[in-house]
Amino acid sequence: MKANIGGWDRVLRIVLGLVLIGLAATGTVGWWGWLGVIPLVTGLVRFCPLYPLLGLNTCPLRSKK
Repeated sequence: MKANIGGWDRVLRIVLGLVLIGLAATGTVGWWGWLGVIPLVTGLVRFCPLYPLLGLNTCPLRSKK
């Protein structure tokens, strides 16, 4: 699994995930706030399974072929 999430993308995903989880935990938003786990995990592992399907890569360290 190659990293395909770069710096700004990673920070945005982690912050968004934490905010959504926090809102769900406090009852501010409904159950869908727990979906914040998805951007949080993808930000932490630096891999998004949808990026290869869409041909995207925000990681500056691309492997050379």
